[in-house]
Amino acid sequence: MANEAEKILHAALDRVQRTRPLRLAAAALLVLGLLGLGAYFLYELMPRRFELRVTGGNIIGNRHYVTKALQDEARNHGVHLRIRPTTGTMEALELVNAGELDLAFVQGGLDASFPNVTHVATVGAELVHFFVKPGINGIADLNGKFINLGSHDGGTQVIARQILEFSGLTAGVNYVDTDHGNEALIEMRPEKLPDAIVNLSFAPSYLGDFLVRERGYRLIEVPFPAAMATRQAWVADQKVLAYMYNVLPPVPERDIRTVGVNLHLVAHPKVEPRAIAKTLEALYSPSLESRLRMRFDEKTIAEPSGYPLSAGTIQFMNRHDPVLSAQTWDRLQSAFGLIMTVLSTLLVLLKWFRGPPPAPMREDAEFHGRLAEVAAIEADVARMVAEGRHDSALLGRHMATLGAMKAQVLERYGEVTLDDPALLGTLIATLDATRGHLGQLQAQWRRGGEVSSKA
Repeated sequence: MANEAEKILHAALDRVQRTRPLRLAAAALLVLGLLGLGAYFLYELMPRRFELRVTGGNIIGNRHYVTKALQDEARNHGVHLRIRPTTGTMEALELVNAGELDLAFVQGGLDASFPNVTHVATVGAELVHFFVKPGINGIADLNGKFINLGSHDGGTQVIARQILEFSGLTAGVNYVDTDHGNEALIEMRPEKLPDAIVNLSFAPSYLGDFLVRERGYRLIEVPFPAAMATRQAWVADQKVLAYMYNVLPPVPERDIRTVGVNLHLVAHPKVEPRAIAKTLEALYSPSLESRLRMRFDEKTIAEPSGYPLSAGTIQFMNRHDPVLSAQTWDRLQSAFGLIMTVLSTLLVLLKWFRGPPPAPMREDAEFHGRLAEVAAIEADVARMVAEGRHDSALLGRHMATLGAMKAQVLERYGEVTLDDPALLGTLIATLDATRGHLGQLQAQWRRGGEVSSKA
């Protein structure tokens, strides 16, 4: 049977060789095939620019900081990320599912199903922090307390309830739960803050720094992550290092165990796979690792999140696999090598004559100037208090200035490019803290109380 097929093939080739029109047609097909293959390789080599919409959650949070750093690094890989803050994981997933966002950093451990969400990467484990007021020394002491579990749109609330239920504490029975977001907690008067605040974040947490250093909170241990992991697949046994949030007094006093929850990067299934692959190149780049001082391990990229793997992730994982097998390449390289060499040389020359890319405009100076304005307001108020003056009108003007400044800063969050991605969050936190201080003075003056220079 094989001999018959071989005879037929040889007869067909001999006929093509002896017939000029057939020979020309075969030559034309071969040339078109080579040109098509060359065009494909050239297309893959050509630089392209992608624009994607992404969220890292609340702007006063570590995920947003990671997203801002990724935004800067992704530019070097041909991807422009437009950041849109959200209140939490559930809102982010809903926006991705609806096609209003292309990418989102979301937490694991949620029993939520969205048909238009795909898995891009498992980035690493965020840590569950239980920040508590003095006098609370463990999970058991939370019985009868007010506990803030985060906003309704966030996934922290789901995780925190499961941890508390594992400890034998039920919402509405053993504790009263609240749902304040990070900004609300920062703006809240100290005496109004809940007894405990649950925060899911990489360490150190920005909210945790504020609560410990400005409000006197401490950090307690979640002692049972290993046991809980036997029941919940999303739980990882993690720890917060001693002195992470303060040295004097130490917070925490020693390394403490806590629950780790995987952070995932997800995408809408219609996002261009090459854009996702380029974003992953930025995410796992050494320069981003150096900038964030944390390492994202590519080996965990496909750890399950409950969503199907993105086509862009598959492309990124297979980036080192050869497009052609060694045997096929050996057959084609003599005819194709010279063409590709010439095309590659022309592409390099073209890129060289284009000149270097324009340097990005950085706007740190503007926001440093705004911080200086806030400092000047604080100094003015401090002088007024030290002199014993109660100028409510001036205090009101200062508060109006701070409010207008915050509105202007929030309007520009998606436009600015900063060398220090944390600068925007620092400015907003400073504005909120100063407004809170001025509000306390205003209330005290209304009550006719004396204000000391230390107030």
